Amino acid sequence: MFRKLPDSTMKAVTLSIDGVRVECAQGETVAAVLLRQQECWARLSTVSQAPRAPYCMMGVCFDCLAIVDGVASVQTCLTAVRDGMIIERQRGRPEAA
Repeated sequence: MFRKLPDSTMKAVTLSIDGVRVECAQGETVAAVLLRQQECWARLSTVSQAPRAPYCMMGVCFDCLAIVDGVASVQTCLTAVRDGMIIERQRGRPEAA
């Protein structure tokens, strides 16, 4: 399991992951916050429905896709957290707009 090293210089923000409030530090990526959760996955595979967690952390593999503030298939490794953000783990294929 991952954990964050203490840093008192970073401002704390609160976001929601699947309805659960989570405190994190401003400047972190959503993927880094997901990796510290008990259930560290971001999405379910569209084929096997197996959980997929952030992997490459640089926008190449697309395993970190999640729903961020109502927008599906957001690469969480490239998305910085902000106060009040709503994250939902993506289950299956995203709905077409």
